[in-house]
Amino acid sequence: MHSWTDTLRFAFQPVVNLTTGGVAALEILARPEAGDILAEARRDPELDRDLAVLAFRAAVRKETLLPLHVNVFAGTLADLGGLAALHDAVREAGRLPWEITVDIGPPYTHVPQRALLEAVTALRRQGFRISADGVGDGDVPLRLLTDLSPELVKLDASLLARPAAVRAMRTLGDELGALLAVEGVETESQCTAALTAGAQLAQGELFAPPARLPAADVYVPPRSPGIVPAPRSGPPVRQFVRPAALLPAHASAGQVRALLTGSPDVSGVLLVDPAGVPVRSVHRSRFLLTMSGRYGHALYADRPAAKLGDPPRTVGIDATAWEVLDVVAVGGRDRTSDDVAVVDGRGRCVGVVRLADLVRALAESRVEEAAGLNPLTRLPGSDAITGEVDRRIAAGRAFALSWLDVDRFKQVNDGAGFAAGDELIRSVGQALQRAASGATRVGHIGGDDFLVLTDPDGLGPLAAAVLDAPWAAGGRPVTLSLATVVCAPGSVGDHRQAAAVLAPLKKAAKALRGASWVLGRAGLPGHEILRGSEGAPVAS
Repeated sequence: MHSWTDTLRFAFQPVVNLTTGGVAALEILARPEAGDILAEARRDPELDRDLAVLAFRAAVRKETLLPLHVNVFAGTLADLGGLAALHDAVREAGRLPWEITVDIGPPYTHVPQRALLEAVTALRRQGFRISADGVGDGDVPLRLLTDLSPELVKLDASLLARPAAVRAMRTLGDELGALLAVEGVETESQCTAALTAGAQLAQGELFAPPARLPAADVYVPPRSPGIVPAPRSGPPVRQFVRPAALLPAHASAGQVRALLTGSPDVSGVLLVDPAGVPVRSVHRSRFLLTMSGRYGHALYADRPAAKLGDPPRTVGIDATAWEVLDVVAVGGRDRTSDDVAVVDGRGRCVGVVRLADLVRALAESRVEEAAGLNPLTRLPGSDAITGEVDRRIAAGRAFALSWLDVDRFKQVNDGAGFAAGDELIRSVGQALQRAASGATRVGHIGGDDFLVLTDPDGLGPLAAAVLDAPWAAGGRPVTLSLATVVCAPGSVGDHRQAAAVLAPLKKAAKALRGASWVLGRAGLPGHEILRGSEGAPVAS
C-alpha cells in the first residue's frame, strides 16, 4: 500500500430519509491530509478498490449499526470485474452484504459497458446494493442507467433548478424500483425543492456535514404548510424504510440484549438466516421485560434469542403504506408496535417501517388532501390535476385534458335556484367519478367547471357518461359542453401550455347547440366537432 494510507482518514455523512427525518445510511468519504487521492484512484483501479475496503473497515471500527455507502469508480468495477476484497472484508467483520450500498460514480466515458454490467451482476450476487452516483452532474448515459437498474439514484443538487428533470428522474426511479436521493443540499429551500419534486432521500451540509464520528442526530427542516411531495398512487413503503438491526438467526439472548442496551434508538432486532431472510422478530420492550424479570438473565442469556422472538411481519419493498397497515391489523393487539420488516424480491431484509411513521404521514396526507377538496363535490381542485399533468409531461406520456361545464349555468341558478344548481353540480361530479377508471383524474375547479385528465383511449366512455345522460335542474333540461386537448409526448412543455391550447377549444364547444364535444390536438391546427351542431353561441 502507498505511504499516504498512514495519514488517510475517513469522514461519515448521513443519508437522510426526508419522510421520517431519520438517518437511513452513512456514506464513507476519504479525507487525505495531503494530495488528491481520488484523482489517483480514478487512474488506478486497485487503489480505488483498496480505498473502498479501508473505508468499510473505518466504519466497522466506529461500531455503527447503520447501513453503509462505499464509493467506487465505474471504471474500477469494469477493470476488476467486481469487489471480491470488499466482500471478504464484510464477511470478516460479521456485517451483511445487503447492508452495504456500492455508490458507482463517474466518469463513464470509455468504460466498457458490458464489463461494468457484468461486475454489477457479480456484486448483486454477493448481496451488495447498487447506487448510481453523480447523476445530472456526470456523464452517465440514460440507457446505461436503466441497464444498471440501481436500488438508488443520487442526483446532484444543481438539478433542483430544473424541477421537471427531478420529477422525471423520480418517475424513472419508480419504474426501476429505485429510490431518489439529492446530494449536496445546503439550504432549506433546496430541501423543500427536493421534497416537492419527489426525492425521498437527501444528504448535504444542511442536515449534517461529514464528520469523523457517525452523526447520531441530523437537522431536517420542518415541512412548510402547503409543501406536499409529488403525489403517487398510495404512499410507497420504501419512503418510510428505516435501517434494521440485524443479527444471525442463531444469536443468543445475551447478544440481543447487548445490542439493545447499547443502542437506545433501536426498537427491535430481526434475526435473519444466512441469506438475509427474517426468521424471527424480537421486540425491544417485551424482550427486555423478560430478561429483567426474576431469573430472566440466568434462564435466557445463553439460550437462542429466537426463543423470545415472534414470527416476523413482512411486506415487499413495492408495497404501499396501506398494505403495511393491513399487515399490522392481523394478529394480536400486543404486536401493533412491532416493526414491520421490508423485504426485497429475494425475501432479504432491506429495513423496517414503524407504525408511528405511517400513521403520521397518512394523517398528514389526509389533512392536506381534504384542504384541497371542493366542499360541494369533494373533488380535488386544479392544483392536483395540473400537478399530475406536469408529471405525465415529464414522464413522456400521452394524455388528454378535458374541460367540462354546464351550459347557461347562471340561468339555471337564476331560474331553478342555487340549491338546484348545487345538486346538479354534485350529480355531474358523481357521474365523472363513476366513469373515471385507471389513470383518470377528475377535478372540480369551481362553479360549474370540471377538469378531467385521462389517457387518450379512455375519452369515449367518459364523454358518453356525461353527454348522453339527461340532465335537469328544477325540472329544466340542461346540456353540458366538453372540450378536450390530446397531448402527444413533447407537444407541450407544461400544464400552462396545455391549458392555453384547451381554452379556444372550450370557446368552440360553447359555440355549438346542445350537448357538445370539441377535440383538438396540441401542435396541430383545427379541431373536430364530435358532438353538437352549429348555431347561436351558448352563454356560459
